[in-house]
Parts: sequence; C-alpha cells; structure tokens
Amino acid sequence: MITSVQNQQIKNILKLKKSGKERRKQGEFVVEGMRSVAEIPREAFVKAYATTEYLKNHTDSFAGEVEEVSESVMRQISDTKTPQGIVAIARMPKYSLEFILKREEGILLILENIQDPGNLGTMIRTAEGAGAAGVVMSKDTVDIFNPKVTRATMGSIFRVPFLYVENLLDIIPKLHENGYMSFAAHLQGQDIYEEDFRGKVAFFIGNEGNGLTDELTSQSKKKIKIPMEGRVESLNAAIAAALLMYEARRQNR
Repeated sequence: MITSVQNQQIKNILKLKKSGKERRKQGEFVVEGMRSVAEIPREAFVKAYATTEYLKNHTDSFAGEVEEVSESVMRQISDTKTPQGIVAIARMPKYSLEFILKREEGILLILENIQDPGNLGTMIRTAEGAGAAGVVMSKDTVDIFNPKVTRATMGSIFRVPFLYVENLLDIIPKLHENGYMSFAAHLQGQDIYEEDFRGKVAFFIGNEGNGLTDELTSQSKKKIKIPMEGRVESLNAAIAAALLMYEARRQNR
C-alpha cells in the first residue's frame, strides 16, 4: 500500500493534475471516479490507484493494473471533496481534422475560447448524446484534460473525437469543402426553429462572456440565435450547444 504523497507515483499524479504542460509532455491524464475509470478503454488504461475500502467493494472494474493507496493519499490526489476512492491514469486520445470531417454523424461543435471546465465537459458529454461527429476547439479553450473537464464528460472524452487548432479561421474552408454548413451563434441571428439544419452542420459557439469574435462570425455562412423570452439575453454556452445539436438531430431524423 502507498501511504505517502512523497511516493514518486503519487508525485506524478499530482503533476498531471495540476499541469497541462506535464500532461502534454507525458501524453497522459488523470481520471477520477468509479464510472469514469470504468469507461477507460483497455488500450488507453495505464494504471489505477484505489483505497482498501474501494477494492473490497469493486473487484472487477479495472482494465489493468491497480495500486492500493491509503485514505489520506487518496484525499491528496483526488480533485473532489468526497473522493470515491478510485483514480486512474489514462493515455490521451488523439484525432485529426480529416478523421472528424469524414465521420457520418454530420454535427460538429466549433468552440472558441470556452473557459469554464464544467461547460466544456458538459458539451463533450452532450455531443455524444446528440450523436455529434466531434468537437473542434481554439487553442485558448480550457484544457480538455483538466480534471474538472474530464469528470464532467462522464467518460464521453473517450468516445467523442476532438481537436485543438491553432486558428479556427483556417479550418472553415475545409468545413465547407466537406459539405458542412456553418452557423454562428449570435444575438442578431435567425431563430433556430426557423432555420434548416438538415445535412451536415457546424455550430460555432463562443466565449461565455464575450461570445464569438466578429472575425469568426463573419466567416460563417449564417448567424442563428435561440429565441428568448423575458429579459434573458443569452443562455449558458453548454445549454446553447445542447439545444442546437438536438434541434439538428431532430430535423435530420
């Protein structure tokens, strides 16, 4: 049993939790919680760390090696106030733009400068639920391997293709060449319930506070908005993404 945070394996987990640079360097990230660890594909599973209590009650939930750790160590490596008793290290999935664009699903999320980890994690999870082809993000979007993001995806991070790009403007011609219609979420846009989302669609969603940049908005084919009542001007970015993807799914079904 590992009982000290001075253990080199534990020190490495703490590095992976705190540093995006370290995660990219190693090509690995931390996954926490019973359900999320169980979702790790066998080929991506590196190693798990679990408490004695957890191991007593969950003998068959691992894709590979597991190391026993004390409760105090688990509290240190956990990112939650009430740890479930299980943390694992997984290899980062990698995808190309070409792979995402060639998928048959036909719904894409294009995210510009999303900063809230919970929002991004929810978007990834909702993208899977809506049957999206993938998620493409600007380089300044929050790190998808941030522990708060991975936890919010509830395992969808292993099934939804995603990609960070240097400049979103550079991929727009490729979207159009591959038959995607691009829509920018914008307050001056067309009501989404009056718009045609049949076929391949790419939804551009911007930063939680500032929305999409004018430059990116101007390069999309159309501007769209979610109708609002009362004094509400806009919705949470993750909720907006969910409404757009599910409306596209509804129309295409």
